[in-house]
Amino acid sequence: MKKLLVPTFLFAVATAFSQRQQIDFANKYAQDITASGLKEKLSVIASAEMEGRETATPGQRRAAAYIENHFQKLGLLPGTTSGYQMQFPVYQDTLIETGLQVNGKMYRLDDSFSLDIASAANGSYNINEIVFASYGIVDSSRNDYKDFNIKGKWVLIFEGMPDNEATLEKSSNYSNSMKVLQAKALGANGVFIMARDFVKKTTVNKKGRMYLKKIATESVPVITVTSDLAHELLGLNPARLLESIKNVPTGSYKSRVQFLINKRTLTLQSSNVVALLPGTDKKNEFVLITSHYDHLGVKDKEIYYGADDDGSGTTGVLQIAQAFAKAKNEGHGPRRSIVFMTVSGEEKGLLGSEFYSEHPAFPLTKTTVDLNIDMVGRIDPDYKGDSSNYLYIIGDDKLSSNLRPVTDSINKRYLNLQLDRRFNDLNDSNRYYYRSDHYNFAKNGVPVIFYFNGTHADYHRPTDTVDKIKFDLMAKRLKLVFFTAWEMSNRNEMMTRDITLQQ
Repeated sequence: MKKLLVPTFLFAVATAFSQRQQIDFANKYAQDITASGLKEKLSVIASAEMEGRETATPGQRRAAAYIENHFQKLGLLPGTTSGYQMQFPVYQDTLIETGLQVNGKMYRLDDSFSLDIASAANGSYNINEIVFASYGIVDSSRNDYKDFNIKGKWVLIFEGMPDNEATLEKSSNYSNSMKVLQAKALGANGVFIMARDFVKKTTVNKKGRMYLKKIATESVPVITVTSDLAHELLGLNPARLLESIKNVPTGSYKSRVQFLINKRTLTLQSSNVVALLPGTDKKNEFVLITSHYDHLGVKDKEIYYGADDDGSGTTGVLQIAQAFAKAKNEGHGPRRSIVFMTVSGEEKGLLGSEFYSEHPAFPLTKTTVDLNIDMVGRIDPDYKGDSSNYLYIIGDDKLSSNLRPVTDSINKRYLNLQLDRRFNDLNDSNRYYYRSDHYNFAKNGVPVIFYFNGTHADYHRPTDTVDKIKFDLMAKRLKLVFFTAWEMSNRNEMMTRDITLQQ
């Protein structure tokens, strides 16, 4: 027995030494994520030359070329069969003509009503009956359509949710888009939404939002109206009504409404930039690291630089890719393959990540996690705590029970950031879980973590500039993403998918 003690002891020492070396490698290559390196790259991405990187513009294409060139220099492989850029079409409507006539009276666009141009197919709509359905809510505690058959009819609903009704579920059903989907599912031909505060615009909005798919013939037109016009739609005289329309009984109302829309649809091109670092023995499994590189472009001759949103995340992906490429070149590459992807169209409705999720370059079933970085360079002015050492974490408990423990253990081992999960609640009024590109992976079952610093006074303003970025803090936050990716790419098993979540 005593003769076995020495080899057993040496084996234990060797194993411990090997494990320690692996940890040291992670820490070694994390040091390549530096404040100076981040500043150098972000100064290009959020420069005036990129013109705010709006989707389907020359500025966005210049940013994509810069990102592609960086991936090439690192020796990463193209992420698609056609190269580093995954091209996808986006569509935008230009309104040529529209009109809304109610009981013989004409109403002007952006004066009494506004129109989701993308929601409506070209043509004339004659409406003889409107179902007033209060808030149009359908959930386990309330169904505003239970007494009505709205198939083939138009409905009128209030936007938002009722005040002081705590018994109702605070769910995504209260968003206008979800209400429209519910009405469409019940067979409605169109939806009028009465705005709480209808903002009249001085110029007619003739440009529709960008969208990913052409509008099908079964689309549901969505028209937002003033309170006065809502009365008219129901055949009521707003001048004689001193009470709120909320006191008007729900039900079916006869009306004479004609709606006309004539628009031209432009087909535009955008792209996601995708690169691959091949793994070793688990190369057919993938860790996905994402950000969006698009922003808001130029408005009224002012550039919206988007340094934090999301130049910071995009720069982070580039720097993390650099650290992993160095590790691989020195013989310490990951076991799983790592996909580095910067997407476009996030500001237009998560378009690029949606396209990827529907046309994945690598199987989503073999993607162990998506680590999504969206705004990590600034400080939330409302943060309560050590503002020089925090990061908001969203989504790490939604689909995998072992993702959060890994996150916390890695943070404790290396960084001791304050990981704040105040926005992780699906019912949070900000709805951050649904507002960045990780969501398109989460809804397809891929475990996700969304890294976020919170908003600030420069959010979606021309003043979101490089000079306001806290690069030392940004580097520390990005090291957490790197360490997490290192762990995810080298552990024996993929992350479990053992939580069923109603997205």
